[in-house]
Amino acid sequence: MARTVGIGHQNFEQLITNHNFYIDKTEFIREWWENQDVVTLITRPRRFGKTLAMSMVEQFFSLKYAGRGDLFEGLAVWEEEKYRKLQGTYPVIALSFADVKESSFSGIREKICRILKKLCDDWDFVLQTDFLKEGEAELLRNVSVEMTDAAASYVLKVLSSCLERYYGKKVIILLDEYDTPMQEAWLSGCWDEAAGFFRSFFNAAFKTNPSMQRGLITGITRISKESIFSDLNNLEVITTTSEKYAPYFGFTEQEVFKALEEMGLGAEKQGVKSWYDGFAFGRLKDIYNPWSITNFINKNGEYNAYWADSSSNGLVNSLIRRGSSNVKEMMEMLLNGKSIEVELDEQIIFEQLDEDENAIWSLLLATGYLRVEELERRGRLLEKVYRLHLTNMEIESMFSKMVQSWFKNSLPEYNGFIKALLCDDKKAMNIYMNKVALSTFSSFDVGKKPSETAEPERFYHGFVLGLLVELKSRYILTSNRESGYGRYDVVLEPRKEGDAAMILEFKVHDPEEEKSLADTVKSALAQIEEKRYAAMLEEKGIRPEYIRKYGFAFEGKKVLIG
Repeated sequence: MARTVGIGHQNFEQLITNHNFYIDKTEFIREWWENQDVVTLITRPRRFGKTLAMSMVEQFFSLKYAGRGDLFEGLAVWEEEKYRKLQGTYPVIALSFADVKESSFSGIREKICRILKKLCDDWDFVLQTDFLKEGEAELLRNVSVEMTDAAASYVLKVLSSCLERYYGKKVIILLDEYDTPMQEAWLSGCWDEAAGFFRSFFNAAFKTNPSMQRGLITGITRISKESIFSDLNNLEVITTTSEKYAPYFGFTEQEVFKALEEMGLGAEKQGVKSWYDGFAFGRLKDIYNPWSITNFINKNGEYNAYWADSSSNGLVNSLIRRGSSNVKEMMEMLLNGKSIEVELDEQIIFEQLDEDENAIWSLLLATGYLRVEELERRGRLLEKVYRLHLTNMEIESMFSKMVQSWFKNSLPEYNGFIKALLCDDKKAMNIYMNKVALSTFSSFDVGKKPSETAEPERFYHGFVLGLLVELKSRYILTSNRESGYGRYDVVLEPRKEGDAAMILEFKVHDPEEEKSLADTVKSALAQIEEKRYAAMLEEKGIRPEYIRKYGFAFEGKKVLIG
């Protein structure tokens, strides 16, 4: 009989006691323990089982779960006697920053203090004993939102010391979703304050803490050591390209296909592979997102973008929307099913996200939206060059929705423009396009260092992405890019015989060469003829009378189409 698939389980005990669908990942406990790394940071995309794994580790080691071997009976970790003896024998401090999503440093700090207060309340029976020294008792019994930053940063270290004396054993510290507040801090403009606070917090808890036996940290991104881990030289970092622990977060293809057979969905294997496969950790390929698979099974085989719809993509959305023309061109390539090549550092340096374009691709790789097709070392210094591709159809669907959201403030006008374009109604095209530009123009250039010359490029490169997404079912969109001021050519080749093809030439008004926008339009149309952009379409059998040619002239937020 097939097991019940419960959605959203993050507590290992509940999952096991309810006999819900579960794929055994307890071998991670043995491997992590035997590696003997002092502090391990594991980064994986969201919804890849990090929180459930932390719950599993806590309930295996924690004294609070002493005698609960029933949770692990029949699972891989329970096969060796020494691990059966290890279960429930350590004081474990477990906390999560998953809900720390406040939009100011004061809000972030307050939420952290409340988490620390709840932690101390959980250990209140220890704090009421004589095992506390005078200064420790004062600190831990007065944890509150009013405490100083310095005091807050020492809570975990002091609590560890008290627990070690009480139990006669060093503690295990588990911190889940460590980087959630850091992402919110960057989006909210309070990065520097937050980074200073967390630098002290992590140093006290994980570096200068003699009462800690092991530390395990999870998150989505690998924030650079210089940003918040500057003092942690005892940190073992495991990213998506690392070999360690590759099988323990996410489902392997063998595990997925076995589950589909169990649930009577064996006929859907290839469809599931197309939609949800594509993740890779280290050299281990064909990894699937657990959230998508469990939802697919729960919905009895209904295909949908479950993972993409499960959480906010605010940081990624912001970076791509306001990214340079080069970023948007590369996104166009990805959405057209092509790969891109970039040099990147897997560390996320938040301070450089607005200046370093490659940091965007580092973030997209860490979040699971891109997969590594190939990693090469090139040049005399053996720089790492990554060939990246959209992970799967689910991610393509997510990015399409993200691009559509850029025009949500002008949706009726945007849809009106698309209809006018298809109907060759130039008057309506001009009316709607100007409304779209006026409404959405500034949202494409809201970085810390906006550039007047970059604004038109950012807008119409974003606009082209919108065309690609909206018209993909009817047209093959290709672009002929050339370096130079304000050039961008677009060719829309119809998928259906009899539909008109279109050539769009974008040009920024140059007052030194053109008196008016109308002159800029003429210049754009002349360029289409001079460079014979229609030749490619004619070679494919499209007759000249079925090829429309448009010149788009930009001046600030004003647009003229001819």
